[in-house]
Amino acid sequence: MDRWSNRVAVVTGASSGIGAACCKDLVAKGMVVVGLARREERLKQLKESLPADQQARFHGRKCDVSVEQQVVDAFAWVDETLGGADVLVNNAGITTNSLLTDPDNSADMRSVLDTNVLGFVWCAREAFKSQQQRNVTDGHVVVINSVVGHKIPTLPGFNFKMYAPSKYAVTALAEVLRQEFQLKKTQTKITSISPGAVDTEIIDEKIKEALPNFPMLRAEDVADAVSYCIQTPPNVQIHELIIKPIGESF
Repeated sequence: MDRWSNRVAVVTGASSGIGAACCKDLVAKGMVVVGLARREERLKQLKESLPADQQARFHGRKCDVSVEQQVVDAFAWVDETLGGADVLVNNAGITTNSLLTDPDNSADMRSVLDTNVLGFVWCAREAFKSQQQRNVTDGHVVVINSVVGHKIPTLPGFNFKMYAPSKYAVTALAEVLRQEFQLKKTQTKITSISPGAVDTEIIDEKIKEALPNFPMLRAEDVADAVSYCIQTPPNVQIHELIIKPIGESF
């Protein structure tokens, strides 16, 4: 991680779960981290939870990635205040209770696509723009995908709703971005990390109660994977990394 010392990483969905774990890990390893999330109070709590000597390198900023202008403004602030984003960890993602066939579900369907798909597009675009403007040759875009972005398992009593289609879109976007970065003759890397079940707020407590022995990853496991991927040598790009907890049945 030496080459990333005091360089800037932007982490979305930073207020809890994988995003918070990534913020803590990257700050501890010497990076300056900007955590973006809708819940500003959670970001303040995250900063206060850090060791005193690390707090100055963490900056929490309220941002809903589904709102394009908020993303543009957030990255403009990073450019003006911290010199620009060298690494993006796009973690922000949501699911809803609505099935695709439920009546009057349009707001829920759009909210998932706006956050999980378009939010990723806006953030990747602005991070890449920041790197290009500064002639950064070793930028890295990491997106937290999901195993259901590759194959949709059948689980009795459980439905992946719009979440799985949105993650399939993320899988496609990662490849399209790889091709675009190459087309523009840059060395910017793109990595899609697809975890299995992770013990975070996105998994409903009722599901955890119904499946008490269901194996899950920790948020810290995924954060470790992010650090591993951005530490690779200049000639190495981990395009897709799938991580499953031991004993996962799908």
